[in-house]
Amino acid sequence: MQFTVSAQLPAQAAQLFVCTKGTENKISHETAALLAAALGENESFAAAQVPFEGKLAQFAVLRFADLDTATLQKAAREAAAWAQKHAAVAVDVNIFCHIDAPRTATALIAAFGEAAYRFDRFKSQSEPAKLTHAVFVHAQHGEAVQHAIDAADALLFGTNFCKDLANCPPNVCTPTYLAETAADAAQKLGASATILGGDFIRDNMPSFWGVAKGSVQEPKLLELSHQGASDPEQAPIVLVGKGLTFDSGGISLKPGEGMDEMKYDMCGAASVIGAFLTAVKAKLPINLKVVVATCENMPDGGASKPGDIVKTMNGTTVENLNTDAEGRLVLCDALTYVERFRPKAVIDAATLTGACIIALGHVASGLTANNQDLADALLAAARETNDKAWQLPLFDEYKEQLKSNFADLQNIGGRPAGTITAATFLAHFAQNYAWAHLDIAGTAWKSGKEKGASGRPVALLVQYLRNQAAQQ
Repeated sequence: MQFTVSAQLPAQAAQLFVCTKGTENKISHETAALLAAALGENESFAAAQVPFEGKLAQFAVLRFADLDTATLQKAAREAAAWAQKHAAVAVDVNIFCHIDAPRTATALIAAFGEAAYRFDRFKSQSEPAKLTHAVFVHAQHGEAVQHAIDAADALLFGTNFCKDLANCPPNVCTPTYLAETAADAAQKLGASATILGGDFIRDNMPSFWGVAKGSVQEPKLLELSHQGASDPEQAPIVLVGKGLTFDSGGISLKPGEGMDEMKYDMCGAASVIGAFLTAVKAKLPINLKVVVATCENMPDGGASKPGDIVKTMNGTTVENLNTDAEGRLVLCDALTYVERFRPKAVIDAATLTGACIIALGHVASGLTANNQDLADALLAAARETNDKAWQLPLFDEYKEQLKSNFADLQNIGGRPAGTITAATFLAHFAQNYAWAHLDIAGTAWKSGKEKGASGRPVALLVQYLRNQAAQQ
């Protein structure tokens, strides 16, 4: 989809006029002004067709109740449902100032992109979105709107890349496919990429290998690098993603119902890749690295068994009491691996625990951290984007649940506080840097009739990166 800026309304496009409550009388177009005046107290959108030069011209009005981010996003989705029926839409944001016009454009681009998104590459007949062009109109603040468009377009690119990876079936999106697809996209944007294979993982990352060895698919460790800061030696921000392209549970086999959705167990990887591509496309002036540990978790004669003890990359021994608690066994070695970068901060994203869905539902991602400044920065980004997150504690008492009679740690802590004990396990391997963990098990995808990847928490991560870049 193409997004542009103009100082004047193009005559051929469907026309959308945007205002807020109390500013309806500032709409200069007669038909749009009448539509705005007819809106009920709690209504935000209205549309009409008007005969013009022998055909029906399309007009609509979008009225925000306020300029809160959540309000903008909700109303924008309503307008997007109308916009996607037209090939081109002109959006008049002249009523807004140099601050609110860009915010309005940002919300509408995200909504247009979401409405137009399709994942139909495996369908015999596809139905591509009709909407291909949106032009934002402002007579005075076109430059500010253009900056917002560039940023929002980059975010849409990264979000859609995340969705495409996550929605891909597991017989196609194998660890090799995930790593090579991400590396190719990064390199096309000018970033660097390295892929390490099974031999390296077997010899250096034994906990990761313990999960991967039950599958015929070779595990991969993907490293992406963007050197955007003026100082190449500046400590990088590192994003780490869990990339289980299919999680059967291993020997601790999952129930069959809904197991197809375990292709989404790589959404942590997809989201950090999407955030990385957005940052590179937007040319953020930061040093940024992504590390993705990707494999399958399958039952096999050579798979890990409950009761096995494995040594991790940093030397800690772990008793594997449940092979379906595999994400932490993969991530712990990835968190050790990233120490070599001497990072400013490390943020991992993972569909880690079903317990997070019990705790927070499908509304907020779970956040834990060993550094409150980092946690606060992520929570601020969550508020700015309405990509909700909620912080959970990491009290020392939770460590008691991970004590093993036979190893340094065990990989599960029982039913109580399952999300927290999983994060507590990871925290053991992140003691040498500022670290935060996002458990996205409840937010990374939708089930049922609207089954598909959500693209979260790409927006949260990108806003955090933008905020960090602004502080340079």
